[in-house]
Amino acid sequence: MRIVFAGTPAVAIPSLEAVAARHDVVAVVTREDAPLGRKRVLTPSPVAEAAERLGLAVLKANRLGPDVTDRIAALAPDLGVVVAYGGLVREPLLSLPRLGWVNLHFSLLPRWRGAAPVQHAVIAGDSETGAAVFHLVPELDAGDVYAELRRPIGPDETAGDLLSSLATDGATLLADTTDALEAGTARATAQEGEVAVAPKLTLDDARLDLTEPADRVYARLRGVTPEPGAFALLGGERFKIHGARPAAAEQPLAPGTVEVRDRRVLVGTGTHPLELLTVQPAGKRAMPAADWWRGVAPSAGDAGVVLS
Repeated sequence: MRIVFAGTPAVAIPSLEAVAARHDVVAVVTREDAPLGRKRVLTPSPVAEAAERLGLAVLKANRLGPDVTDRIAALAPDLGVVVAYGGLVREPLLSLPRLGWVNLHFSLLPRWRGAAPVQHAVIAGDSETGAAVFHLVPELDAGDVYAELRRPIGPDETAGDLLSSLATDGATLLADTTDALEAGTARATAQEGEVAVAPKLTLDDARLDLTEPADRVYARLRGVTPEPGAFALLGGERFKIHGARPAAAEQPLAPGTVEVRDRRVLVGTGTHPLELLTVQPAGKRAMPAADWWRGVAPSAGDAGVVLS
């Protein structure tokens, strides 16, 4: 089939490669180059770089307006495929391909419709997640589902871990669905169950409330790792926490209080402590928590160190 593929971040690359290996990808639509790093250098998206490596034509656009629609129409695609493009496909583009558009979404629809399904699943403490290939319709992530896969969420998996796994497994699911659409054997079923919405995470979502129970704090930490990145405040400045783990066997500490026990750097929550593994104080690089503690302990004073 002649396929137009729309995607932007690295998690869409396995899908692009899988679809391109089986079909004629006539164009790859991705968002425009964005400024990255301290020097704000304009950088192509990961999907743009992958498409160029594969020798595929690239259309860069942050909005799928009339100009993009006209360019895609000239390619006469049979099918449109979306994986984390970062923009909406609206009419008349939505109905332009002969078979419409399909979307690979990283959740078990209708739970966690929206931009950050994996992150919200982890934050909510879900025990299971997955991926779904569905028919794109005007309503957000509401189309009939062609295929899905399920997997448990490990007790220590971060959103980044899950996305990497689902990106690989979902690519096969997506490619198999495109094959079935070409053969005329694909069958879609309506979504059933309670709808939950997963909006894009903000920096406020990444702040840990250390008065909450440890399992909730740990779930949020994993859900916002690696982006936007968990943090608490230390002296009014962001104190990033890149890695931690439950310390359920330890005696409780007051929420936010940092203490060292048996060379383990612990922080109190509403229940048992968490052990801090990798942290990043404001203005410094990430470091082992033990190294950070050796630098702050001598000057902590009677008040000690408290995160808020």
